[in-house]
Amino acid sequence: MPASLQDMFRPPVQCDMCRQVTHVERVHSVTSQLFEERYAYTGRPVVITDGQRNWSAPHVFSFEFFKSIYADDSPVLENFERDCQFFPYQTEFRNLRHVFNMTADRVNMRGEPWYIGWSNCDSSAANILRDHYERPYFLPQAAESSKTDWIFMGTPGYGAHMHIDHVGNPSWQAQIRGRKLWTLEPPPECYFQCIPMEVVVEPGEIIVLDTNIWYHKTLIVSEELSITIGSEYD
Repeated sequence: MPASLQDMFRPPVQCDMCRQVTHVERVHSVTSQLFEERYAYTGRPVVITDGQRNWSAPHVFSFEFFKSIYADDSPVLENFERDCQFFPYQTEFRNLRHVFNMTADRVNMRGEPWYIGWSNCDSSAANILRDHYERPYFLPQAAESSKTDWIFMGTPGYGAHMHIDHVGNPSWQAQIRGRKLWTLEPPPECYFQCIPMEVVVEPGEIIVLDTNIWYHKTLIVSEELSITIGSEYD
């Protein structure tokens, strides 16, 4: 079903999730119990400032790293093109193969800006990625993360347009490199009870958000390449 029709038939939400929320809280060293009680399933967005504890991803993830995983002749790329999703946003890229064949100048921000995203549903690629990040420490003990990784990458001045997702569960997104401005808007039924909010997510931080109920857009505000990775949890 097209996204516009999905939005039209989206079930209304209870505005308790945003009625008294005036800003996106930033917390650290949060226990899984407190996270579950206050944020996990309430719809209240939060940034965990120490969310990437003991991850090597900030030192490893790069355009070239992902290009090596999704090499032209790799079964990973073949599996991706058959089974996974690609989001070109406002670029001319047709697929991930097209992205990883862009010029070095454009990769290094000396050409037209770009922003893309994709889902990784290949198990061998997932194993490589998860060598460098782990299940966020603050998730409830009974929560299970999706087997699908979502990766977003791009250059300054670009990001995702305002939209709402239809993925079923809340999600977390880790800012590996760069800085990203998130703009959140409540759903239409809550316009007169809740307010829009903005928050900048810094490298090393994780934003947790139910993107099925908050309309959201992003903008890369750093002077370097932005890389994020995330997943849903139940």
